[in-house]
Amino acid sequence: MIAIPKCKIRKCINFNGIVQPDGTELTERVVCDAYPAGIPNDIAYGDDLHLQVRDDQNNDIVFEEE
Repeated sequence: MIAIPKCKIRKCINFNGIVQPDGTELTERVVCDAYPAGIPNDIAYGDDLHLQVRDDQNNDIVFEEE
C-alpha cells in the first residue's frame, strides 16, 4: 500500500482514491478527476497544492475542498 496522498488529507472533492488496475500493489496509483491515469507525485505527495491548471492536464480541474 502506498502512503496516504495529500489530496485525501486536504479533502479534495475531486480525489477518487487508490486504484489497482491489475489487482496488485505493483500497479497501484492514486487518481482524481484531474488525473484519472494517476496524480503526479509532486501533487499527491509533494508541495504542489494544485491550485492552478497545469500543462500536463487535459482538463481544467484543480483542488477544491469538500
